[in-house]
Amino acid sequence: MQNSLNERIGVQTDGMSDQQKTEWVLNYCRAMSQEIAELTDSVPWKWWAKYQKLDEQNARVEVVDLFHFLISLAQVLGMSADDVFAAYVKKNEVNFQRQDSGYTEKDEADSRHI
Repeated sequence: MQNSLNERIGVQTDGMSDQQKTEWVLNYCRAMSQEIAELTDSVPWKWWAKYQKLDEQNARVEVVDLFHFLISLAQVLGMSADDVFAAYVKKNEVNFQRQDSGYTEKDEADSRHI
């Protein structure tokens, strides 16, 4: 589904060179930064402003926008939905192990198997 939208927009993720992958990773990171800013604006974050209210419907839309860009980013990196799920499960196990051990120091070696 996301691949069809990307192709319609003019982005073909299959067969990208390393330079193109770098360009699109950065493009999607910038896009996600903007979506996070829009999500932030959906919640009353200005502690000095009394007029703000939670716009939960818009916040949900911004979360979905983030998923669009995350899926596109995964596709640029050659990851299928199954790849993303498998990596998520493995990383979740690492995160639990880190919490179980107190996570007192950073050790990126524990994630290299993902």
